[in-house]
Amino acid sequence: MLAVYTGLRQGELLALKWDDVNVESGALQVRRTLVTTKDGPDLAAPKTKSSRRSVKLTGSATDTLRSHLERQQREIEEAESHWQGNGLVFASEVGEPLDRHLVARRFGALLERAGVPKIRFHDLRHTCATLLLLKNVNPKIVSEMLGHATVSITLDTYSHLLPNMQDHAAKALDETLD
Repeated sequence: MLAVYTGLRQGELLALKWDDVNVESGALQVRRTLVTTKDGPDLAAPKTKSSRRSVKLTGSATDTLRSHLERQQREIEEAESHWQGNGLVFASEVGEPLDRHLVARRFGALLERAGVPKIRFHDLRHTCATLLLLKNVNPKIVSEMLGHATVSITLDTYSHLLPNMQDHAAKALDETLD
């Protein structure tokens, strides 16, 4: 859900810590990403300056995060001394970083159980961007949410949506100038 509601990359989601999330103000900070090394998953700084960003959360995303935190707190109590206290929002049963390949497999299984077409986890990011652009959210804002270095990256990636947006622009001009 958070992938669709924020457009975060999988590695950014898996590196998200509770210190990065403010459920009161409804925002989160992207400060790191999960990378796979020869020794396993590791947290690293984002590759670009624009990847470090603040993302405003919807009310539904905030409510879901609150519920997730409550569920995770119960898991921490059950795990007792086995819990790795690194503050990750999305963690294993003992608080360790999740393996991105395992997440992809579980995501595929979830889609299959739901009876929906198979997509890549990354397609949730594309879904977020597409929905925002179709709702006429300024491409600069979408670019900032996605952590693109420039708005041209966003526009190049989602240019197939622009013809419909031009129809809306023409209608808006008609309404304004008539």
